[in-house]
Amino acid sequence: MILIIDDDVAVRTSLLLLLRQEGYEAAGVRLPEEAMAFLQKTRPSLILLDLNFSLGTTGQEGMALLEQIRRHDASLPVILITGWGSIALAVQGMKLGAGDFITKPWSNDNMLQSIRTLLELRDRKAKPLSRRQLDEQYHFSHIIGEDPAVLNILETIGRVAGTDASVLITGESGTGKELVAEAIHQNSLRRNKPFIKVNLGGISTTLFESEMFGHLRGAFTDARFDRVGRFELANKGTIFLDEIGDLDAGSQVKLLRVLQDRTYEVLGSSRTKTTDVRVICATNKPLGDMVAQGSFREDLLYRINLITIHLPALRERPKDIPLLVNSFIRNLREIYGRPGLSVTRAAMKWLQQLPLPGNIRQLKNLVERTILVSKTDLLDVEDLSRQLELSPVKKGHLQLPGVGMVTLEELEVEMIRKAMQFHHHKIAKAAVSLGLTRSALYRRLEKYNIPYDETAD
Repeated sequence: MILIIDDDVAVRTSLLLLLRQEGYEAAGVRLPEEAMAFLQKTRPSLILLDLNFSLGTTGQEGMALLEQIRRHDASLPVILITGWGSIALAVQGMKLGAGDFITKPWSNDNMLQSIRTLLELRDRKAKPLSRRQLDEQYHFSHIIGEDPAVLNILETIGRVAGTDASVLITGESGTGKELVAEAIHQNSLRRNKPFIKVNLGGISTTLFESEMFGHLRGAFTDARFDRVGRFELANKGTIFLDEIGDLDAGSQVKLLRVLQDRTYEVLGSSRTKTTDVRVICATNKPLGDMVAQGSFREDLLYRINLITIHLPALRERPKDIPLLVNSFIRNLREIYGRPGLSVTRAAMKWLQQLPLPGNIRQLKNLVERTILVSKTDLLDVEDLSRQLELSPVKKGHLQLPGVGMVTLEELEVEMIRKAMQFHHHKIAKAAVSLGLTRSALYRRLEKYNIPYDETAD
């Protein structure tokens, strides 16, 4: 039974007809007191709650009713219905425990998709399973690990993969966020449809609309050919938005629109297109802190994180390091034609004690680089430690870490920090040493939240 709470008879009638056509039992009530009386007698499986009642359009009456519903039964899934201009209010509702919000005028397909997702998430109870049991039920072959935190993540993937719930994957660089996104797609009903990866950190503000929504020839100066956007490529499948924390404010608004309405317009065209995609996002940045600082939209955060999966750093699960190393070794034996490759027990223990800030990416790079330069097939502590060591920065010379150990952004941040420290935080001197103008260095200091003293010069 789905309960509709709305004082507009036309809205209630429309939703009742839609739900009954889809095979759902449904009932509608007009006022908050009628809703609470209904809940005293019947427990619905889900509630559709309009925030605006006849007393006004502030939404406060709807919010008060939501709080009453949550006190009555905190486990009841609630979908809020609101106008686009009241999204900030809907976000407050999400904080109070609502599962999703739909804006008016709604799309019937989007409404039904949201209802199905919340009902399926409610019905899918997590069951503690061993790694062997998980592998029997799901396709997790590319994710290595038996740590309890990893097993919990795999259970969550299995539980949510079959739904259309938006997923936000968080964790440090190199922890395997893309692998988790792929696992969600491969275990979903969309597995035979496209899986489109988009690195939002690599798309400039001016090209965002063209990259994501496409453009027609002549839409702007350099548009010599038609271009298909990423959302169109991902239609019926999954779109993976990596590094979403790097998205600028203007692009955040445009992304929120398409995630909310599932519609967009190709640049140079006035025709509106619809998209049916599963959205998975990832970031290594603290989006909650960014919301507090005003650099990330709170409504966008609530739109993308119906389910949040946090990946632990590799140093937090050291017992998985031998499993990962052995997996790398098996693959590299075939790649390099060296069937005798192995790692000593002492070397394995040494690897387990490393901080490994680059996580799995750094570990894999370290093992592969050691194999490439080692003359023997048995890798010991000395072989690995020699490749881990980095020469200090010298005047006019810098020995860079190997490819895959750190990202370009991480390297830039570290170099800026070192330059600022070396030049005692004097902006002008640090900028010259880095080959930047003062204004360019200021922009980077602000972008990476590196503290500086404007009076130091």
